[in-house]
Amino acid sequence: MWMKREFAPERLDVAGFAAAAATLEAADPVPSHVRLAAELASPAPDAVVRWEATGEERAGADGKATPWLHLEAEAVVPLTCQRCLSPVETPLVVDRWFRFVADEATAEAEDEESEEDLLVVSRDFDLRALIEDELLMEIPVMPVHDVCPEPVRLSSSDEDFKAAEEAKPNPFAVLGALRSRKPEEGK
Repeated sequence: MWMKREFAPERLDVAGFAAAAATLEAADPVPSHVRLAAELASPAPDAVVRWEATGEERAGADGKATPWLHLEAEAVVPLTCQRCLSPVETPLVVDRWFRFVADEATAEAEDEESEEDLLVVSRDFDLRALIEDELLMEIPVMPVHDVCPEPVRLSSSDEDFKAAEEAKPNPFAVLGALRSRKPEEGK
């Protein structure tokens, strides 16, 4: 009797996953991704990260089977709009291929000329950490609403600030007054 092999995303045997051409998928609550949740404008208890990872083997340059992983992930999260400072629902989408290499030295040596992302093969690879890393990299530098829900105040100060500025003496006027009070020398 043939048994289907089980794979755990927290301790993924990358080579075995690729050799089996296996697929894992899930919908994780956003709060379970602690670093991603820390970037949010407000808690998002109902938001989910939907992801799917598929392994495959491809012939490498040396003709040997090389493990590859295709990762697709998506989430819609509330980030802070950089225009109005209120939450803006922002879609994060990942669709990326990863090629696994034997060690860090190989990854570093091949990184410049490879179009795909390189990772080091492992028997206990943390797939969920990779998903979170990739989603974090998809966060826009300046999330903004297409149209902000409230008109954006474009002033840099308020009335109290203006009144305080007007009450301050001009520093050059103060210097001029000091200069004119100076006793005349030479008399």
